[in-house]
Amino acid sequence: MSKTKETRSPRPDPRSPPVEAVAQHDVSSAVAIAGHPLHAMSVHFPIALVFATLGIDVFYWFYGDPFFLRAGVWSSGFAFGLGILAALVGTAELLAVKGIRSRVSSWAHAIAAMMLLAIVGANWGLRLTAPDEVLPHGLGLSVLAAIFTGLAGWHGGKLVFDHGVGLMIDPRK
Repeated sequence: MSKTKETRSPRPDPRSPPVEAVAQHDVSSAVAIAGHPLHAMSVHFPIALVFATLGIDVFYWFYGDPFFLRAGVWSSGFAFGLGILAALVGTAELLAVKGIRSRVSSWAHAIAAMMLLAIVGANWGLRLTAPDEVLPHGLGLSVLAAIFTGLAGWHGGKLVFDHGVGLMIDPRK
């Protein structure tokens, strides 16, 4: 067994001056209760309700029971209403914290979330005004909402896990 010494050249720092300037800004949450960011806490119900609406549409497609039409109205309505609340908190966070505002991922997340809200609102409106159109249009909107939920969630996760947005870290630890 031979031992070879591994030689590696030091890796250059991939940060450029503009990236360094962005990284210097604080990204702690400004809209929080006891250090817990409200936006991160408020997105869970709308996300769950978007996927619940998709599941309800699939059940309606399989069984044709009008119960699923009524359940879809409530599910999509609460997804839209709670999504608006989460968006208001997220927008306040975006506008209040320069370190969040200066990151491109923040704006990508915001745009994807606004598109998601428009789709969820259209889905709810369709169910309120034309319940006979749930198949195929409501189902299509539910699938589109699920896709945009994944897109907005991916960008939101990137903000938290890659950029540390909203994390309150004790400098002593």
